[in-house]
Amino acid sequence: MSRTVRWGILATGGIAERFTTDLLTLDGAEVVAVASRTEASAKTFADRFGIPRAYGEWAGLFADEDVDVVYVATPHHAHREAAGLALEAGKPVLCEKALTLNAREAEELVTLARDRGLFLMEAMWMYCNPLVRRLAELVRDGAVGEVRTVQADFGLAGPFAADHRLRDPAVGGGALLDLGVYPVSFAQLLLGEPDSVQAHALISPEGVDLNTGMLLGWDSGASALLSCSLVADTPLTAAVTGTLGRIEVPRGFFFPERFTLHRDGREPEEFLAGDDPHSFRHEAAEVMRCLRAGATESPLVPLDGSLAVMRTLDAVRERVGVRYPSERGAH
Repeated sequence: MSRTVRWGILATGGIAERFTTDLLTLDGAEVVAVASRTEASAKTFADRFGIPRAYGEWAGLFADEDVDVVYVATPHHAHREAAGLALEAGKPVLCEKALTLNAREAEELVTLARDRGLFLMEAMWMYCNPLVRRLAELVRDGAVGEVRTVQADFGLAGPFAADHRLRDPAVGGGALLDLGVYPVSFAQLLLGEPDSVQAHALISPEGVDLNTGMLLGWDSGASALLSCSLVADTPLTAAVTGTLGRIEVPRGFFFPERFTLHRDGREPEEFLAGDDPHSFRHEAAEVMRCLRAGATESPLVPLDGSLAVMRTLDAVRERVGVRYPSERGAH
């Protein structure tokens, strides 16, 4: 592949706007097409970002020979279909998190990508953040000793109206897939897939989780206390504690500006982010690095890790009794 990577953007919502804004700051990135379910929406998005082609249906984007990689920014319930169609058309894919509605759909996508020899990555931008990578490296290198506890939360005060996307079970609404995926992914970045999952939730009249607490356990004795909420503005902090010390991450743990390493008998060490830690550029740059190298997976966001997170999210939903309409009757 040439140095320039030509992107196609699928969907035109807020996260697609943020991603495209950051993507266009990268050298060697070009956005050549955008698709939406309506031509008007695609055209408005294309005009805003100077994108040469706008499609009012997905198929046009997948058939576009100038598109090297597709970024899927649809709501969760459409990830399986959109990413699957892109892969079937021979396009590498970066798909928003959570990767799909459930682990079964995620496994189908991963199998399809691997069978076709095509790149697929979940857009877990936190894993590509340089400071989060530094934190994980410190933990792997034993800076805090053997990990015993992880804590993380992500909550918004709302209130979200009953007809809001986040309260619509048909599109994968609820706190868990939008927000809870971050604390779960943070814990599993450090400890891997848990051996036990406990959960409790406040369920909305529509049948989605509004406020969810999770206790994950590992056979090593480690545990993670995690939460997500659509009804409470939580601290948005994270911490990992081991036998030799702890790391504390202040508000905004998934795009941190700093974190502090505390170790017995030593002065606290503060680690600072570089420029613009809030940016999506890091994950886009990782996708382009992989494509140029001919890689079909990113070592920063491995597909097996995404599958493991989806299994944990499924287990949480099973414990609290949340089932999406598309899953009813499925086995």
